[in-house]
Amino acid sequence: MDDLAARFEAERGRLRGLAYRMLGSAAEADDAVQEAWLRLNRADSVDNLAAWLTTVVSRVCLDVLRSRKARREEPFEVLAEPVDDVDPAAEATLADSVGRALLVVLDALGPAERVAFVLHDLFAVPFDRIAPVLDRTPAAAKKLASRARQRIRGGSPLPPADLARHRRVVDAFLAAARGGDLAALLDVLAPDVVRRADAAALPAGAALEVRGARAVAEETQVFGRRARFAQAALLDGAVGVVVAPRGRLVLALAVTVGGERVAAYEVIADPARLAALHVTLLSA
Repeated sequence: MDDLAARFEAERGRLRGLAYRMLGSAAEADDAVQEAWLRLNRADSVDNLAAWLTTVVSRVCLDVLRSRKARREEPFEVLAEPVDDVDPAAEATLADSVGRALLVVLDALGPAERVAFVLHDLFAVPFDRIAPVLDRTPAAAKKLASRARQRIRGGSPLPPADLARHRRVVDAFLAAARGGDLAALLDVLAPDVVRRADAAALPAGAALEVRGARAVAEETQVFGRRARFAQAALLDGAVGVVVAPRGRLVLALAVTVGGERVAAYEVIADPARLAALHVTLLSA
C-alpha cells in the first residue's frame, strides 16, 4: 500500500492539473483526484497506473460537468473571494498558470467537447483512449476535439499588423491598471477617451459614462483590484479583456483602439450580454 500511495502521489500534480482544466475549480479538481485515489484502493489490479488514473479522473470530471450543466448556476459576485476550501492565493496562481481566458473559453464548451479537447490537445492523450471515457468511437472523439478547437482558437477580421497593435495597446492598458499607475494610464488612454459601463458593473449611483483621460484614468485605478483577474482575449473577433475570478467570466471590456492608445472601452457585466459574447483565445 505504501508503494501504491507513493506512485499515486507521483501522479497527483498531473491529475490535479488535468482536473482543474476540465472543471475550473481547485476544490472540485482536488475532489476528483481524491475520488480516483478511493477507486484505486478498491481496484483489483492496475497495469498502467498513469493511464488508469487519467481515465478515472476524466470520467469523474465529465460527470461533474454534466451535473453542472443540468442545474442552474448560482449567481456569482463580481468581486467575491473564493468560497472553496482552498487557499485563494494558491487558486489564483493556478488560474494564472492555466490562463484565465482559456478557462473562460473552456467553460463555454459542452462537457464532452471540453473533456476531449483537454485530454487530447493539452495532455496528448490519444483518441483511442479518450473514446471509452466519452462512450464514443475514436472518430467521434476526434470530431469533438476538433469542434472545440475551432471554438477556442478564434480568428479576427483585423489584418495581422492591426491585431498585433491592438493587443499591444490592450496589454499596456492592463499592465497600467494592475499597477494602479496613473501616469502609465494617462499615456495609454487617448485624451478624449470614453468609458461606458453596464449598471451591474458599477456601484449604485455611479455614472454610466465617463469622458476624458484624467477622469477615466482615475476611475481605472480603482479597477486594479479586478484587473488581477483580467486577461486579454478576442471578443467577437476584436481584442478586449475578460475578467474571470476562478475562471468564471464576470466582466468583459470591449476596447476600441485608436492609433497607439485606447480610444474607448465598455465594461460589459449584464449576464445576457456576457452570454452573447463570442470569446476566443489570442494566439501566443
